[in-house]
Amino acid sequence: MNAQSATVTVQVELGARSYPIHIGSGLLGDHALFAAAVGSGQPVLVTNDVVAPLYLETVLLACPAARDQVVVLPDGEAHKSLASFEHIVRFMLERRIERGAVLIALGGGVIGDLTGFAAACYQRGIDYVQVPTTLLAQVDSAVGGKTAVNHPLGKNMIGAFHQPRAVIADTATLSTLPRREFSAGLAEVIKYGLIRDGALLDWLESNLARLLAREPVALRHAIQRSCEHKAEVVAGDERESGARALLNLGHTFGHAIEAAQGYGRWLHGEAVAAGLCMAARMSAELGWLEPADVARVMQLVEQAGLPSAPPADIAVETYLELMGRDKKNCGGRIRLVLLEALGRACVTRDYPDAVLTRVIADAAAGWRRA
Repeated sequence: MNAQSATVTVQVELGARSYPIHIGSGLLGDHALFAAAVGSGQPVLVTNDVVAPLYLETVLLACPAARDQVVVLPDGEAHKSLASFEHIVRFMLERRIERGAVLIALGGGVIGDLTGFAAACYQRGIDYVQVPTTLLAQVDSAVGGKTAVNHPLGKNMIGAFHQPRAVIADTATLSTLPRREFSAGLAEVIKYGLIRDGALLDWLESNLARLLAREPVALRHAIQRSCEHKAEVVAGDERESGARALLNLGHTFGHAIEAAQGYGRWLHGEAVAAGLCMAARMSAELGWLEPADVARVMQLVEQAGLPSAPPADIAVETYLELMGRDKKNCGGRIRLVLLEALGRACVTRDYPDAVLTRVIADAAAGWRRA
């Protein structure tokens, strides 16, 4: 097996709930891999109307028992909703799907989160397998067991922690990913470098062109390192009572952007990218980062094809209202993930309110006042 076609496996160590993350090219057609992941349960496959024409038949050939049990949902963040959740559950109830069934999530983060949430709730919990087809899902959302749907008042506010049986990440699916969505996934890779891996940050700066060209070896390395970080953090803090909150760098700002804009106008990774820059600037305002560090973050984000500033039409008051509903908050205080240094993050609620307000205003102005 050559270097380009090699498959690597990262293990998420959670005792009885441990599971593998398989990363490689051509995995969607691997019958043995799906047989091991699904086991003896009746498979029910959930996908969307963009992914289905591309990859559904390949997966059904690898997992033929799912052929008559397929749910196809509309594509897009706007459909990560209770209505879509109810559609999946109704499908299973009408077909009298039993507790031994296994859901298969074939798609990006929306399909993964929806399917995982349905699995967590159906008959008080059934198994599921993540088969992520976007970069963002392969490096982040498919790993760790966070499942949820959105609400107009807040992103991912209705959900459950429910770990998959396995993650099958076929890097070949990234060849059909639109450039905008591919860049959105890079935001999460950059995040891992910022919060806990300065060497990864250096590597990204040196290899970003290879990633944007979707070179298989570079892709596999970025996905593997991201999954290793996610697996290690989840193993130590499965339900986000401590260190796992660091994985939300940029997300408190980013979720506010998504909710204010209407889900789907900005991709999740685009909102997170702007949030990473806002968090870096806030960290500099508190004296933790140097201006050169902030410039480095913003340059990497922009070179990845991502926005370094949020939309200009969101009021500061709207940010504060939406950020006030964040799941990390405590005692009515907005808790932020910030950077003590590049490669080291912290969660804090110890900052002057005026600094947060100023950073939001400066970001909305395209950093012209900064």
